[in-house]
Amino acid sequence: MPAPLLDRRDLEFMLYEVFDVESQLTRERYSDHNRETIDAAIDVAQAIAEKYFLPIRRKVDTHQPEFDGEKVQMIPEIKVALDAVIEAGLASPGADYEVGGMQLPALASAVTGAYLNAAASTTMGYIGLTNANANLIDAHGTEEQKAKWVVPQRSGRFAGTMAMSEPGAGSSLSDLTTTAIPQDDGSYRITGNKIWISGGDHELNENIVHLVLARVKGAPKGVKGISLFIVPKFLVNDDGSLGERNDVTLAGLFHKMGGRGQTSTALNFGEKGGAVGYLVGEENRGLMYMFHMMNAARIMVGSGAALMALAGYQYSLDYAKERPQGRLPSAKDPMSPPVNIIEHADVKRMLLAQKAYAEGAYALCLLGTRLADDERTAPTEEERAQAHELLDFLTPIIKTWPSEYGPRANSLAIQVLGGSGYVNEHPVEMMYRDNRLNPIHEGTTGIQSLDLLARKVPQNNLAGYTACLLAIGTAIEDARAYPELDDYAGQLAASVATLKQVTEFLLSAMVEKDIDLVLANSVKYLDLFGHVVIAWMWLKQATVAAAALAGEPHEADASFYRGKIQAMRYFFRYELPETEVWAALLLQLDDTCKNMENDWF
Repeated sequence: MPAPLLDRRDLEFMLYEVFDVESQLTRERYSDHNRETIDAAIDVAQAIAEKYFLPIRRKVDTHQPEFDGEKVQMIPEIKVALDAVIEAGLASPGADYEVGGMQLPALASAVTGAYLNAAASTTMGYIGLTNANANLIDAHGTEEQKAKWVVPQRSGRFAGTMAMSEPGAGSSLSDLTTTAIPQDDGSYRITGNKIWISGGDHELNENIVHLVLARVKGAPKGVKGISLFIVPKFLVNDDGSLGERNDVTLAGLFHKMGGRGQTSTALNFGEKGGAVGYLVGEENRGLMYMFHMMNAARIMVGSGAALMALAGYQYSLDYAKERPQGRLPSAKDPMSPPVNIIEHADVKRMLLAQKAYAEGAYALCLLGTRLADDERTAPTEEERAQAHELLDFLTPIIKTWPSEYGPRANSLAIQVLGGSGYVNEHPVEMMYRDNRLNPIHEGTTGIQSLDLLARKVPQNNLAGYTACLLAIGTAIEDARAYPELDDYAGQLAASVATLKQVTEFLLSAMVEKDIDLVLANSVKYLDLFGHVVIAWMWLKQATVAAAALAGEPHEADASFYRGKIQAMRYFFRYELPETEVWAALLLQLDDTCKNMENDWF
C-alpha cells in the first residue's frame, strides 16, 4: 500500500475542531454550505491529487521546463493535471459563484487545496499566483479591469504573475528601474527587466497577466515613486478575444534545485519600444497595492512549506511503521525478531519533531487563512478591523516559521528512512529540495525579521503586537481549565513575559542606541516570537484535544488526541526553552555578527 499523502483525520481536526469552520457558515456568503458540501470538495481534490499529480510527481522533478528559443516546453501531463483542477471548479473555490467559484470559506478552500499542493508542490503555484493576481485586481482595479482580467483568470483562461524583482535590485524595491511612460489613450509603455518571475512564461493558458512594478517617468525616488501596472502577454480586444503579442519577451529560464514544475523566468519588457501596460489605481501607490498580493503570496508560501512538511512526515511515519530493523537495547536474545524502526526511541524523537514542526506550522497558516476571511466577511466592522490588525502583524511569522522549520522536518524525514531517504526512489529528498526554496520565496527570513521588529511591532501604537499577546493570553487561560495542561500554560505565560521584556528593550534601544546593532540580530527575535506563536498553536490544539478526551471518545480518536497532547509536550520541552537563549542574546545587544570585519572571513 502506498503511503497516504496526508492525514485526513488531522485535516478535519484543524478544520472543524480547532478553527471551527462551521461557525462561519451562518454568514450569508457561505449559507449554502454545510459539512457535507465541504467534505465533498475535499474528496474531489484528494481524488484529483491522487489521479493526476501523484503519478507524475517524479517525472515533473526530473524533466524541468526548457526554452527552445520560441516557447517553453514542459511535460504535457502538467497541463492535463492543472486542467483537471480547473474543470473541477477547484482553481478558485472561494471565488464568487458568478465567476465559477464555490464561495467556500477560506479555511475550507485551504484544506481543499491541501491534497493538491502536497501532491503537486510548486506546480500548483500557477493557480495560486493566478488567484492572488485576480484578488489584487478585484480589490484595487476598475470595473473594466475586473471584467477584462479577473474573470478570465477565475475561469482558468488566463494565468497571473507578479513581477517585482530586477537584476540590479532584487528585494530592494526602492532601487527598481523599470519605467512607465503615459500615453494619450490612458495606457502606459513599460520598459525594463524582471527576474525570478514564477510562472512568467508557459503555454498552459491562453494568456498571462503580469502585475508589474514600475516607476512613472518623473516619479519620486524610492518606494514612494512606484506604480503598479497590468501588462499582459497578449493584448485583449474589447470582446475578450486575444489580440497581438505584447512587447513582453522571455529572456530565459532559471533551473532551481526544487519546485521544478513551475517556470522561473527572466522577462524583458519593451525591447521593441515599450510593452502596453494599464495603471492599477493611482500613480505612486503601486507598492501598497502589491502588498495585497505579496501578503497573500506569503501566506501561500508558509502554507506550502507546512504541507510539504506534513507530506514528508506522513511518508516517513508510514515507512517507520513498516520497516523492520534492529532490536531494542533491552533485547538480550540476538535471535529475537527485529522490531519496526518506529519502536526505537530516536526514530520516535525524529517523528515527534516532524509532527511538532509540521502540524504546528499548518495550524498557524490556517489561523492566518481564517483571519484573512474574517477581514473580508466578519459580521461587524470592528471584527473585520481586528482580524486585519492581527493578520497584518502575524504575516512575517506565518511566512517564515513554516518555511524555516518545514525543511527541517523534511530533513528529519530523510533521516528516518536512512539510506533510503536520500535516493530518489523515495520522494522525501525531493520534498526537501522543494521546501528549501521557501525560506527565500516572497522575502527572505532576514527581510521578514526586519519587517517584524522594525515595522510590524511598533506600528499603530503596537496594536497588532498587543492583539497577538491578548490572543495568546486567552489560549493560556483556556488551557488552565485542564489540570494536565496547567504547567504548559504556565510555561507559555513565562515565555510571553520574556518576549515582552525583550520587545520593550529592543524598541527602546532602536531609538536610544544604534538601530543597526539592534537589527543585527532581528532574525533571533523572529525565532523567539515564532516559537512563542507556535507554542500558542500547540496549546490551542492540546486544549481542544483535552476537552475531547474528557468526553471519552472511541479508541481511535482517543489515540489521535493523546498524540496531539504528546506533540505539544515535545514542543514545550524540546523547543520552547530555546527562546531563553535567544532572549539572552538579544538583551545584551550582541555585536558578534555586526562587528565581523569583511577581511576576517
